[in-house]
Amino acid sequence: MALVDRMNQEVRQLKPSDILQFNAEISKIDGIVKLTLGEPDFPTPEHVKAAGIRSIENNESHYTQSKGLQGLRAAASHYLATKYKTHYDPETQILITAGATGGIYSSLTAMLNKGDTVIIPTPIFPLYIPIVMLNGAKPIFIDTSADGFILKPEKLQAAIEANKDTVKAVVLNYPTNPTGVTYSRADLEALAAVMKQYEIFVLSDEIYSELTYTGTHVSLGEVLPDQAVVLNGVSKSHAMTGWRVGITAGPADVIAQIGKVSEFTITSVTTNAQRAAEEALKNGMEDAQPMKAAYMERRDFLMKALTDAGLTVPHPDGAFYIFAKLPERMHDSWKFVYALAREAKVAVVPGASFGPGGEGYVRISYAASMDDLKLAAERIKKYMATH
Repeated sequence: MALVDRMNQEVRQLKPSDILQFNAEISKIDGIVKLTLGEPDFPTPEHVKAAGIRSIENNESHYTQSKGLQGLRAAASHYLATKYKTHYDPETQILITAGATGGIYSSLTAMLNKGDTVIIPTPIFPLYIPIVMLNGAKPIFIDTSADGFILKPEKLQAAIEANKDTVKAVVLNYPTNPTGVTYSRADLEALAAVMKQYEIFVLSDEIYSELTYTGTHVSLGEVLPDQAVVLNGVSKSHAMTGWRVGITAGPADVIAQIGKVSEFTITSVTTNAQRAAEEALKNGMEDAQPMKAAYMERRDFLMKALTDAGLTVPHPDGAFYIFAKLPERMHDSWKFVYALAREAKVAVVPGASFGPGGEGYVRISYAASMDDLKLAAERIKKYMATH
């Protein structure tokens, strides 16, 4: 027996991210335009960078409290209250994590026991799924593609009832990656009415909250505060993906348990990154607005261009993705994206990567320059016309 065979069997059964693998593979194609990853093409705001630099110059090179700097937690509490009418005690109800990803991992690990089930509406960002499985739990998928990519309360209730002896949590992500669809207050209140009937958690990933284009983002932390664990952060709102600073907020006793996992996993988030995030939340509350305006312009351009090329394009209300439906003759999304990359030199992500309901679609990120979008649109149009 090889030594590797003695490693954690749950880990060995997982596959690496097919999105990242595909992105790495097609990156070798000379001249390719990549519309794959959710990576803002804007720089971090200058005043935020300056705060990080000051922190380094002031020799803030030591551990912080594992739950995060007090100033950052206070800024996060004020930010969430001002923006989303959610009220969290910075001392007991807010945890600073290594990006929203760190919040996802720590929250699910703290919530789940072996044999539990987690309800996940799809198509969805796939990261939740392996983390559920690593904790010995099982994902229960609800395909939302027939419902405009919105989780309907009656389908949620049916899924909970079918698994009520094991269901521990529901995952929501909105504005949603990959579809760009978001939930209205009425949608959330209808879902909350169902979830209030059960002793279950709701992991509400709201990292794209500042990129809501229709109406105002409503947080589940306002609608269902006693059961919701809300994830947010500065990655998308302030173009700080590489700084790795996330916010996890929820009931104090729940956050205390999640905080244990985060502490055992990372000790604490990088000190100068926390100082930069504190500046972003205190003095950059509207920093996302210029980016949001640019994303809306790009979205509108790309929607028209893709429609003209022969794809069906649902209207995204948030984030920076278009989830375009392929013509029936091109239904295999993996086959399509490889052919498009090799023949047209445009990279997009197959819908099949996002769970049930994703096949037959592709996710196209418009977090790219308008020049790149125009070039990609021209190439896609030529490809669609000849295939």
